[in-house]
Amino acid sequence: MNIKSIQDYYEDRFAHCYGCGRLNEYGHQLKTFWDGDETVSRFTPEEKHTSLPGFIYGGLIASLIDCHGTGSAALAYARENNIKLEEFNAPRFVTGALNVSYKKPTPMGPELEVRGTIKEIKGRKVVIEAIVSADGDICATGEIISLLVPENFGQK
Repeated sequence: MNIKSIQDYYEDRFAHCYGCGRLNEYGHQLKTFWDGDETVSRFTPEEKHTSLPGFIYGGLIASLIDCHGTGSAALAYARENNIKLEEFNAPRFVTGALNVSYKKPTPMGPELEVRGTIKEIKGRKVVIEAIVSADGDICATGEIISLLVPENFGQK
């Protein structure tokens, strides 16, 4: 059984994001899935993501929280509004606010896990809390306020 991430359902015009765009060959291509009532993404950093030898650059952590948040918002909104995900029909969210707290240096090497909890769905706004961990140790937390993009977003 091939389970698709929410990002696999984004329209092509919304699939270029550096963090989660499936059409951005240079980006992270983060994928977000349901895991019970939480969302989960996984990412394995490379040496190019180094801040200091042995540790990951904080901007990468913020980027993972950011894109996990918008993907989580899309999943939550689809579930809340009974949207059956089909090719290129996923709701698309952008970040309205991002707050990241670094708890400890994130080590280079282990796969990172980002878990999200849906805190609020209100109209076009979804609030997500995220936790980034490496080998089970919490390295960062974040809160993302995601906003549903209008139908004509990015079009002239």
